[in-house]
Amino acid sequence: MELMKNAASIENGETALGIELGSTRIKTVLVNRNCETLASASYEWENQLENGIWTYDLDRAWAGIQTCFTQVAADVRSRYHVPFTKIGAIGVSAMMHGYLPFDKNGKLLAGFRTWRNNITGEAADALTKEFSFNIPQRWSIAHLYQAILNKEEHVKDIAFLTTLAGYVHWKLSGEKVLGIGDASGMFPIDSATGDYDEGMLAKFAALDDVKPFGWTLKEILPQVLSAGEKAGVLTPEGARLLDPSGKLEWGSLMAPPEGDAGTGMVGTNSVRKRTGNISVGTSAFSMNVLDAPLKEVHQDIDMVTTPDGAPVAMVHTNNCSSDLNAWVSLFGEFAEAMGHGLKPDKLYGLLFNQTRLADKDAGGLLNYSCLSGENITRVEQGRPLFMRTPHSHMNLANFMLSQLYAAFAPLKIGMDILVREEGVKTDVMIAQGGLFQTPVIGQQVLADALNIPITVMKTAGEGGPWGMAVLAVFAKWGMPEETLADFLDTHVFQNPESTTLTPNAQGVAGCQQFIKAYRAGLAVEKEAGTAVQETA
Repeated sequence: MELMKNAASIENGETALGIELGSTRIKTVLVNRNCETLASASYEWENQLENGIWTYDLDRAWAGIQTCFTQVAADVRSRYHVPFTKIGAIGVSAMMHGYLPFDKNGKLLAGFRTWRNNITGEAADALTKEFSFNIPQRWSIAHLYQAILNKEEHVKDIAFLTTLAGYVHWKLSGEKVLGIGDASGMFPIDSATGDYDEGMLAKFAALDDVKPFGWTLKEILPQVLSAGEKAGVLTPEGARLLDPSGKLEWGSLMAPPEGDAGTGMVGTNSVRKRTGNISVGTSAFSMNVLDAPLKEVHQDIDMVTTPDGAPVAMVHTNNCSSDLNAWVSLFGEFAEAMGHGLKPDKLYGLLFNQTRLADKDAGGLLNYSCLSGENITRVEQGRPLFMRTPHSHMNLANFMLSQLYAAFAPLKIGMDILVREEGVKTDVMIAQGGLFQTPVIGQQVLADALNIPITVMKTAGEGGPWGMAVLAVFAKWGMPEETLADFLDTHVFQNPESTTLTPNAQGVAGCQQFIKAYRAGLAVEKEAGTAVQETA
């Protein structure tokens, strides 16, 4: 019966498609009106360091989106025996922040500059001082102002500045809009108005370096929309761009495009005050929905919003699992060479479970997972680094625990500011990301590292594209008077399957020893960025 009902939903267009361009994968998820997954697909891609700038090829983005759509259509045909030609609603999400400037003819004026770049320090510091509001280096406004300070020729021709999600949404719908959560990573948001902060817009316009330009910031930024609002429809051109076969009908409702932080909050039901979530992947970030303003401006705490505009304190780290993944891949090569090749989930499970035998401080082993620069620890250049002393206890268990500790270390350092200095409390902290697909291990290490209970839902590995699909359902079928939080509680998370792990006292003490050594050794990691030059 469910098969027939879902087939009818697909034929009638009572479905929503979530598209997310993550840091290592482009993913799509198709859901029904009950937000149950009907089909999904993914496409691997990776950023490149070109001329000192982390970037992605936008042609590759479209190749990934089209490949995922084709895979979903094939999955639908195979599983439900109906054609996939109609979608009720579509939502696009992607990595937050970054810099995508276009001229009046829609030409990209500079290569996509991602969140991963640490090249806007001068601009970020100046704007933070000017606004009395923390402006991180990865925010779009920091990239724009740094381009102005660098006297880059293209700045005078900018007619539209957006994020990756905003760009894809624009190409599919023709609308230059952005969800408020993603917009809050471009320029500060006034939660009272649900729009860019007018006072800070005026301060930016008054800067001597900005005055000569013929545009105003408000003119070139996307229009801000909240979750549940209509953000246009899929155009005929957009339908052909999404589905080159030409079978997809145009006219699908488009939800406001969001950042991966916002979809992570939706995917973990963490949009109410005093809730929080942690997403781990190539980068890591915690989102803490506030019930009171912070007392001070902190360089390591970003003030952003939920997809419906509530203020959020965000701790964002540029690095998390990339170095760990590289080591796991190396062990996988060894296993393959020995004639015992393992699938990734088995390999990760085997290595992670070794940590049960580890010393709680990782045996004195020390690791830095900085593939790129790291704002939290003031590391300018990424140089992954593993160290030990002659008397460290070197074995596989300790090595893997040091990798997990290192992946979470910058996040812990940032979270300590919120917990210890600001006294921020959350009633529930939910973690998500592929790292938690191995049960218990990563979840317990994170609980010990942060010294707070951590909940993982059964859908921990699905993440953003499903969250974006849920936002698309809310935009299409949510009731006008219904809040996003109520919609999630009532229609999506009635009986969530989850597990909660509390901190282990010995684990907490062991991680604190590791972090103490980690902080002391940061000088070596910073020096490595200068002493060890990047190879071609």
